[in-house]
Amino acid sequence: MAGERGLWWRRWPEWVAAAAAGWAVLYAGVEVGWAVTGTAVQWKEHSSYAPGVQLFLAGLALLAGGASLASGRTLGRPGRVGVSVVLAVALPVFVVGMNGLPIYFVTLATLSGVESATGLAQVLLNTAGAALLLLVGLAYRRRLRGRCPRCGHPHDGPGDGPLAHPSASRAARRTRLASYLSLCGLLPWAGAKTVWTLGGNALGVSGEAWQRSTDAVASGPAKAVASAGIDVTVLAAMLGVFLLLGLLYRWGQVFPRWTLFLAGRRVPRLLPLVPAWLTGIPLTMYGAALLVLAPLLALGVLPAIDPSPPFTSSAGVTWFVAFGGLAFAGLGIALLLAATSYASRTRPACAAAAARP
Repeated sequence: MAGERGLWWRRWPEWVAAAAAGWAVLYAGVEVGWAVTGTAVQWKEHSSYAPGVQLFLAGLALLAGGASLASGRTLGRPGRVGVSVVLAVALPVFVVGMNGLPIYFVTLATLSGVESATGLAQVLLNTAGAALLLLVGLAYRRRLRGRCPRCGHPHDGPGDGPLAHPSASRAARRTRLASYLSLCGLLPWAGAKTVWTLGGNALGVSGEAWQRSTDAVASGPAKAVASAGIDVTVLAAMLGVFLLLGLLYRWGQVFPRWTLFLAGRRVPRLLPLVPAWLTGIPLTMYGAALLVLAPLLALGVLPAIDPSPPFTSSAGVTWFVAFGGLAFAGLGIALLLAATSYASRTRPACAAAAARP
């Protein structure tokens, strides 16, 4: 039973700063330990963090933890500026550190194994830190504006009581249109992979060569899906599309009839939002990087990538890099657009705020 005060998750503005400080100490200790022992921490294939970068990240985490603790206190103007600057610098750094999250998710979901355990740990630590610092910054900004740090609305009384949720609604037409247009970026990438999985040729790569290369690293579930003519990464993208549709339409806020015993109940707000943010942000960053890389390769600004099986030409590799950029950035941007709309449409208010005239 809940005590006189609200449940602990309702009081997140009170404890999130301490949680962020605790994360900062843990993060700094792990980074310093890895740097001192020379432990390889992969940040992309065949590349690891330099010890100097790890020490920089440790120091930045400790600064962010200190700023988080200070955010809950009454500060003068210099203190407020300092907290804002530290959070504004630290948050994007740790958000960038989330970049490999979708790739690790796919490999774990398909039982393909983890290429780097320390790399996965780094991504998870960065993700936890980014989430905590985002909440700290949100609560801090609301306090500075004289609003409830929990719901963001001005009201009297405690902010740990029940919430009033708005009625279910679908996203605005322009949001839906922009999301669908962004999703079109999936088509070249998914089309090429589907052609290969079905045994056809595309970008100078034969279906047989593609199958041989994927069989060498694919797990049992991935091979089973491929035997039905579906690439496992395309299937993962379709799950992302399903999530997107839930964010755009009413059934993402109230469980529909086909969910059986859940039908008619309100969908917990974070259930679609958390995977949308955790997937959309890294996909957008990764896709944008590929979209910058592809034209530089095509124009000769960067040396051409030597093809390796199943690719037979540098041009084929360059085209596939471009297709990947369109797909990842397209799906990522669509998810972020839909998640932003969903967050706005479903934003609850403390019952005290909702009762105000």
